[in-house]
Amino acid sequence: MSDTPESEKRDLPPAAQRALAEAAERRAKADAEAAARPTELGGRDGPDPARYGDWEKKGIAIDF
Repeated sequence: MSDTPESEKRDLPPAAQRALAEAAERRAKADAEAAARPTELGGRDGPDPARYGDWEKKGIAIDF
C-alpha cells in the first residue's frame, strides 16, 4: 500500500526500507482496530466534534 514504487525502494538504505515497512504495519494495525470498533448508535455523522473543534446541533454551530 506504499506510494513508493518498488524500483525506488531498492535505492533506499536498509534503515529507510525498514522504517517504511514498520509504518505500513502500523497503518494496517490502525485500520484493523478502527474496523473492529463498534459504531455509535445515534451518534453524529462525520468527524468527531471534540477532535475537530466544532459542535453543531440543529443548525447552530459552536466553537470552543
